[in-house]
Amino acid sequence: QVQLVESGGGLVQPGGSLRLSCAASESTLDYDIMGWFRQVPGEAREGLACITKTDGSTRYADSVKGRFTITRDDTKGTVYLQMNSLKREDTAVYYCARQEFGSTCHMGPGLYDIWGQGTQVTVSS
Repeated sequence: QVQLVESGGGLVQPGGSLRLSCAASESTLDYDIMGWFRQVPGEAREGLACITKTDGSTRYADSVKGRFTITRDDTKGTVYLQMNSLKREDTAVYYCARQEFGSTCHMGPGLYDIWGQGTQVTVSS
């Protein structure tokens, strides 16, 4: 089974930027729909953004719209999340995942079946 591995997390000051990467264990990303999520301890996992393969259409949560951008490079088997204008409340563990079914992009975590191990993002001065 293909595995997903996130990277790019770290400590950043408020207002700063980070780019997260999600690499598939195979050289190409055949999954139709990929998503990014985050989770704070004790809270539910939050869907942030998703992207389709067929036409590259995207969807964003209101909490990150205009600040985060999801992209994918299927030749490299990688999905990215560019995060700008970071806020303290963006601090969380960030995960990428594959949407198991469907042709349109959704952000409910229950629709995703393959997950990475997560990468910590801390926004602090």
